[in-house]
Amino acid sequence: MKTKFITTFFLYVFTALQTYSQNDIDTSKSNIQTYTPSKLLNKGQWDIKFFNNLYTETEAKFNGVKADKVRETYFTSTIDIFTGVSENNRLNIGLLLEYRSNTIGGKSATSVFSFSNDLNSRNGLSSFAPALKWQPLENIGNFSVQSAFHIPLIDNESDVNGVFLDQTAYMFQNRFFYDYTLPSGKWQLFTELSTEYNFGDDNSFANNTFVLAPGLFMSYFPSDKSTILGYIQHYQRMGDFTQDFTTLGFGGKYQITEILNLEILYGKFIRGNNTGLGQSFNIGLRALF
Repeated sequence: MKTKFITTFFLYVFTALQTYSQNDIDTSKSNIQTYTPSKLLNKGQWDIKFFNNLYTETEAKFNGVKADKVRETYFTSTIDIFTGVSENNRLNIGLLLEYRSNTIGGKSATSVFSFSNDLNSRNGLSSFAPALKWQPLENIGNFSVQSAFHIPLIDNESDVNGVFLDQTAYMFQNRFFYDYTLPSGKWQLFTELSTEYNFGDDNSFANNTFVLAPGLFMSYFPSDKSTILGYIQHYQRMGDFTQDFTTLGFGGKYQITEILNLEILYGKFIRGNNTGLGQSFNIGLRALF
């Protein structure tokens, strides 16, 4: 009875927020205001995102000991392609592609852009994932779920020189998105909860692990074509290998044209266990048409 009451209460709150935001906010918004990750595409509409993340570290914490280390840098470039396929705009299908270039041994942070395969470098297309994005509740349009099955394209996580590229375990991932725009239209709260189940390769560090990764983003819109934002994210891996870290960051988005958006983010790993403690630099382009 208690569980039923709690479920009913949260459904009521979500519905109220959705109705309130629809009634009180001007509908003539830019893409960066309207098409958050929570928003699904109309039938026949396309969303293509090219996102690049450079993570570099000179510190790490393992077994409770924090220490300096020689620099390692990991560059990940992803292309996410989605299109709307349903008449009621509640289902999108997509494909995710991931390319990586990594360096170790104290190479500079920009050495990953050489895209080399040598003693301290490795690069390649590491995985792809068919994906669905769907709206589980008809009357809550700003709550959605993205489900993807990540399939590795490499045989070995690390080469003979110890250069890691990517995990070789399969991953089933669900990302839960929700956003709420304040009545003024100037502030927007976005939340995400990502879950991962990794399996299928006993030689992978990620095998038989489960991940919970919540995130909270607050955006401010100085104009209808730009936003500045701050965020906090946490990552918790459980199972055969345990790991956790927390990231703080900030950034912004700008709508270059009616179709193309630019996104720039910076993140700092402020704490963690069994992980590097570095920083990330991100830039992305998104086309909506």
